[in-house]
Amino acid sequence: MTQKTLMLSLLTVALLSSNQSISQPNDFKKVQIPGKNDVIIQGDLYQLEKIDKPFVLLFHQASYSRGEYRETAPWLNEMGFSCLAIDQRSGKKVNGVENETFKQAKAKGLETDYVAAIPDLRATIDYVLNELGQKEIILVGSSYSASLIFILATEYPDKVKGLASFSPGEYFTYNDKKIATYAASVRCPIFVTSAAHEKKHWESIYSAVKSEKQYYLPDSRGHHGSKALWGENKGHEKYRQAFKQFLAQF
Repeated sequence: MTQKTLMLSLLTVALLSSNQSISQPNDFKKVQIPGKNDVIIQGDLYQLEKIDKPFVLLFHQASYSRGEYRETAPWLNEMGFSCLAIDQRSGKKVNGVENETFKQAKAKGLETDYVAAIPDLRATIDYVLNELGQKEIILVGSSYSASLIFILATEYPDKVKGLASFSPGEYFTYNDKKIATYAASVRCPIFVTSAAHEKKHWESIYSAVKSEKQYYLPDSRGHHGSKALWGENKGHEKYRQAFKQFLAQF
């Protein structure tokens, strides 16, 4: 398949900056998703009235919560994407938002490492497909969840239409397999980005991908995970431009 390295230009940005009017959500709605071991997954649902694009699932990084996407989710809404941000059981707090799933898992004496969060991601995908009735999804991951989404894409190949992976790496193995092994089986287009110095952590994963792929690296140091999109962080404009260019195909 075709490999594309993002080359941002003023023309590209202009083409992506359309003035189309879309339905806006009334802020977000809190939802609760039944998870493994009777853990209830807390989520923030940013749903538009009219949905004609794949539904975006937003997974946070280590020690964080669904609060990682309080700024990013409305921005995705502006582009016409409904989305859902959840608390995974591996995480804690960010932007003043406590990770409720983590608190439940700890109270029950359950594992809260990176791989332990996979059932939370599966439950979220099933919820969006079965309860919300969505037929196509895009998975967005940050740090450790940026690696987990490659596993999930192989489990839902007909539903996952795109992956956006912010700072993935070989942080763990799953079923004794590296993330690159799962990446080799991904069918959908992928987008990878990170801080500049982190490329070495995901090069093997990216190289293994056989489907259409794009990546963006900043000229400066950059940022780890999806917080690269936050308005307070230097260089966020170019991260957003690159991500937006990837999303334009949907």
